[in-house]
Amino acid sequence: MAGTEVHASPPPGDSVPLIGSLIGGKTVADPAATVTDVFDPATGEVTGRVAHAAPELVGEAVRLATDAWRTAWREASQKDRFAVLMRLRELLLAHRGQFVDLIVSEHGKSAADADGEFARALDGLDSVLSFPVSLQGGSFGQVASGIDVRSTLHPLGVVTTITPFNFPLMIPLWSGAVALACGNAVLNKPSPKVPSAAVLLAELVHRAGVPAEAYGVLHGDASTVDALLDHRGVAAVSFVGSTPVAEHVYARGCTAGKRVQAMGGAKNHLVVMPDCDLPFTAASLVAGAYGSTGQRCMAAALAVAVGEAADALREAIAARIPAIKVGPGREPGCEMGPVISRESQRRIIDLIGQGEREGVEVVVDGRPLAEELHGFFVGPTLLDHVRPGTAVYDREIFGPVLGIVRVDTLQEAIALINANPYGNGASIFTGSGGAARLFERTVDAGMVGVNIPVPVPVNSFTTGGWKASAFGAHGLLGPEAFRFFTRAKTVTTRWPQTGAAGMGMAFNPGI
Repeated sequence: MAGTEVHASPPPGDSVPLIGSLIGGKTVADPAATVTDVFDPATGEVTGRVAHAAPELVGEAVRLATDAWRTAWREASQKDRFAVLMRLRELLLAHRGQFVDLIVSEHGKSAADADGEFARALDGLDSVLSFPVSLQGGSFGQVASGIDVRSTLHPLGVVTTITPFNFPLMIPLWSGAVALACGNAVLNKPSPKVPSAAVLLAELVHRAGVPAEAYGVLHGDASTVDALLDHRGVAAVSFVGSTPVAEHVYARGCTAGKRVQAMGGAKNHLVVMPDCDLPFTAASLVAGAYGSTGQRCMAAALAVAVGEAADALREAIAARIPAIKVGPGREPGCEMGPVISRESQRRIIDLIGQGEREGVEVVVDGRPLAEELHGFFVGPTLLDHVRPGTAVYDREIFGPVLGIVRVDTLQEAIALINANPYGNGASIFTGSGGAARLFERTVDAGMVGVNIPVPVPVNSFTTGGWKASAFGAHGLLGPEAFRFFTRAKTVTTRWPQTGAAGMGMAFNPGI
């Protein structure tokens, strides 16, 4: 498929720029390497090619990062690391327009959505600035006669962040900033579909004061990922992507003895009660389902309409869809751009067709837009009478498709959500505090919203899902992220006074 087209090497005389990995502050792009095409999703044109990092290049990057971590970054004081992150913040703000342009060019987001990603990325960095407090250890004096105990948190070493196409800046910055704050060296492996924001971020990290060898970017595909997972010099892996790949990363990384957090896919259900504020709810579902062209792991995928709510909800959503302005992200007023690749476009169109053959009703059909516009477009699509067992219910579509599921009771809606293999996010739209409380206490999802379409918490709280949406015990931000990127060391001390009695033979640790 065009969206993931891979070549052994660039065609002869090709003028499209070759994007290389960033290792030790230097760009490394082997002209003979396997390359992946980078597209402008709004036009379908190839705008660049990414040179993959071979296993030997991965090994060199890990070696350089290890040396820099041991000799420089690990030894940097808390004050110095804080100053570096503050300088990084100022550099990011100075390059805000450039990041927005790169995200629009390679991802296809609208300019407003790309700027929203930048703002949320910066929020994540701001939350990491709490690290002087978050990384404090603990102590307990006189646990026994003359004995004190204290715990301290230490960096892991070289860590890898494997980041997805749908947030080219936000996820690399979130995971990279907390790892650096904890004193680790970082090697980022971004999606080859959106390489440029990750490279610019790395360049700014170096300008802020992180040693060039201690933060690198390695481009590539599954073989590059596996080389990082297998390398003994990599201590931990943070991954965001699809569930099948998350399972692979988690299993292979853990087998290699690494600490792994792997965030997977989702099928987010939004329960709509008959007592909801209907105009507000419909507008919220439209924003949650079609924002960023549905390419968010927290996108609103299924509206679970309870009882008499279904027909009115269907009409209210369908009435709003024609007003959504779809087109290239740079067009004034654009609200929704293309999907990431031709492969994604065809997969989404095929899934809509399969749902139709399985008895799902296509209320608003976004497929014709694929023929009307250049690039990788699918229009906002609304489906009704979606049910478990149909492809559009069971599979993560990752596109601008919202399905309506009809149930009779709130209890039935909760049971439906809890039976689903995913558990990233779930929301309820209601005017009843009792219904909301029952929902939030009994639904099996890591992030829950009440009258919120995309229930991602503020960044001082942990971000992460349950069940097949997350593998590993830690979330992306908040207190769990600091725990993931550090390990505790406990020290027990005793300073005996002159003439004090020594230890007895009976088992009594530390006494």
